[in-house]
Amino acid sequence: MDERRNFVRLLGGGVVLAAGAAALATWWLHDDMPAAALEIWNGPGDEPDVRRRAIAYAVTAPSAYNHQPWRVDLREPDAIVLYCDRERLLPETDPFGRQVVIGQGAFLELLVMALAQQGVAASVQLWPQGELPADPRQWGHLPVARLRLAGGGTPDPLFSQVLRRRTPKQRFDTARPVSAELLQGVSAAVPNGGSLRADGTVEMARVLPLRRLCLAAARVEITTPNTARENLRLLRVGPEEILAHRDGFSLNDPALRVAVALGRFDREVPAREGSRAFERTLALYADQASTAMGFTWISTAGNSRTDQLNAGRAYLRQQLRATDLGLGMHPMSQPLEEFAEMAAHHAAAHEMLLGLPPPRDARSRTLQLLCRIGYPMALVPPAPRRPLGEFALA
Repeated sequence: MDERRNFVRLLGGGVVLAAGAAALATWWLHDDMPAAALEIWNGPGDEPDVRRRAIAYAVTAPSAYNHQPWRVDLREPDAIVLYCDRERLLPETDPFGRQVVIGQGAFLELLVMALAQQGVAASVQLWPQGELPADPRQWGHLPVARLRLAGGGTPDPLFSQVLRRRTPKQRFDTARPVSAELLQGVSAAVPNGGSLRADGTVEMARVLPLRRLCLAAARVEITTPNTARENLRLLRVGPEEILAHRDGFSLNDPALRVAVALGRFDREVPAREGSRAFERTLALYADQASTAMGFTWISTAGNSRTDQLNAGRAYLRQQLRATDLGLGMHPMSQPLEEFAEMAAHHAAAHEMLLGLPPPRDARSRTLQLLCRIGYPMALVPPAPRRPLGEFALA
């Protein structure tokens, strides 16, 4: 009944034109997540090549906005060269490429683990031709890492969680607190030392202001025209779009799918503040922020590309450990974004969590990740992934 009311409201009470009938039939009859978009989560199957098997696991790694910015070159025997896919940058929400490099780190850590699971040791050389520049527009075709493969890899106990790992975007159960012991278990997946530090809290005196910060930052992102448009361009509505792209945000909302089917959804026009669409979007972020039962964060002594990469490797291990402990772990990226309109919240996050001003340069201590933790209210589905062939050059 609610879907029918939304349908009528969307169309303004008018009559559906015959030209839209076929599109609407497709919308109505095919409302499930396409199985092919999730096939990578079944594992590499009978793939005989050790490197491609490892990559099939590595592409399940988390990345900012599920944009999957990875390319791997397999043309050199007994080696894998990792590149950033420059067509998959996020220039508005991630103007300095920090989040993209964190995603490279998550992929790299999982790739090393997947090779080790097959008895292959990987010797990793970071930045074989130098670190990526500060401005992503100047990155060029520079490799992120070169892996030289040899025998003797030792399996990692966390690897058993790889295909079970999910990033929950729904509400957490506010009736189930997260114990300090479980929080410590997640933090311990990355021993503190060197540049990197992992911290967290489940104390409500600290959790409540962080909830408010996350929601306020999310509001900035969806009211800033450029970042709002970038988000809309990554929205995949309905099975056909999800299968065609296999990335971004998957959404099967009935009313929105009707709008897409009828050509009435413009991804270049963000929802007007105060409109029903805007309030519904903000409510999704409010559900996430207001049900956080704790937070974890990762900071590094500096903000070099290597620091960012190592933060991504650490985050991947933390999320696998959270999966092992039965917890949900979801990055709240907005307060740490670096576009101009977010500056006040970016500064507030550093003050609240580090007691420091925001980083001034690559030598300043920097918050790299902030994640909420808790118990999801329902089964968390996997996110779509692109076909293996789109990542590998052979």
